[in-house]
Amino acid sequence: MISTFDEAYQFVLQRKVCTVFGSKYSPYPSLWDNTGLSEAKPDAGGWSPKVKAVWDWKTRIPQTYPDTVFYGKVPGGDAVLMEMQHFRQTHYSQAYQPVSELDPLAQEVFELIRLEPNYTGPLRKRAIAGLVCTKSQFDTALKKLQVSLNIVRSNDPKRKNDFWLPMSEVHLDIVREHESRDP
Repeated sequence: MISTFDEAYQFVLQRKVCTVFGSKYSPYPSLWDNTGLSEAKPDAGGWSPKVKAVWDWKTRIPQTYPDTVFYGKVPGGDAVLMEMQHFRQTHYSQAYQPVSELDPLAQEVFELIRLEPNYTGPLRKRAIAGLVCTKSQFDTALKKLQVSLNIVRSNDPKRKNDFWLPMSEVHLDIVREHESRDP
């Protein structure tokens, strides 16, 4: 069972793809199900050691090893950590969908991110005000943009919350490689 950051990192590399918190419908193993830390909440309140560790790992692994681990969402919406070679050679070409094929709200949210990358909260406020959508509709559009590999979370360790960028700003080499294969 996983109990340290290094063990979690090795788990991702060995499994190629793993969900963060798990899902009964996912074909992938999860960090959550393979972590041997206590799920008991501290008497003083707050998160259990297991929740704290898995939450930390899902952010810190791709920040620490951006060339070897990708963080994103897979079809179905599960958050995953993925070994970068698997992402590059297999997952990207299977999961990528041009933003032009997504629904109008997802396209408009993408334009907000393309023009001014930002944190989820400010993006949501701009979308709700400017695009006249609900929080739920915005969250669904953001998830679609992640699953379709049009946006990605920044790996900058200075950013403590989810900061969204177009995929091409973080992984231009992969985007170009894919474009060169598809006429």
